[in-house]
Amino acid sequence: PPRQGPERTGAPLMARKDLGVWKAEDCALVLIDYQNEMLEVIRSQPPADLVELHVRLLARTARAYGMPIVLSSVGVGFGFNGPTIASLQAELPDIEPIDRSSMNAFEDPAFRQAVEATGRRRLIIAGLHTEICLTFATVAALQEGYDVLYVADAVGGRSEVAHRTAIDRLAAAGAVPT
Repeated sequence: PPRQGPERTGAPLMARKDLGVWKAEDCALVLIDYQNEMLEVIRSQPPADLVELHVRLLARTARAYGMPIVLSSVGVGFGFNGPTIASLQAELPDIEPIDRSSMNAFEDPAFRQAVEATGRRRLIIAGLHTEICLTFATVAALQEGYDVLYVADAVGGRSEVAHRTAIDRLAAAGAVPT
């Protein structure tokens, strides 16, 4: 069953109409799989160059507000993928990416512990690809009782149909789009 915190009523976020402006002190930023191999195959809107720009600006903003940031990559240790893109890592020089082997970041104990260690119950999540790692992590976070906001212009999918379907699924699951 989902964990209940002081801000949770048990109702899905969208149903509670708790859609006001979120405060930085209540939030953590979670960035998932911003790697060259993921960016190269984005075929949705916005295009990969804008996704990269937007995630860099998102990271810069979170740092300016002092928000905790969890950064994750997938498959680097196995040699499947390269590291977090240099432009994003340059915005987060003191944050070491948590490399995983699972598609669902919440299945990785180190990732889960890093999110829990932020002490925040509201997660602002962006990740590649929309239909895989972003969706799986967002749905898992919602099931764990977190409130989740996803940043629509800092994500992308392998096709427009896959991306749009995932965006619809996220909203239906109770995540807040922005």
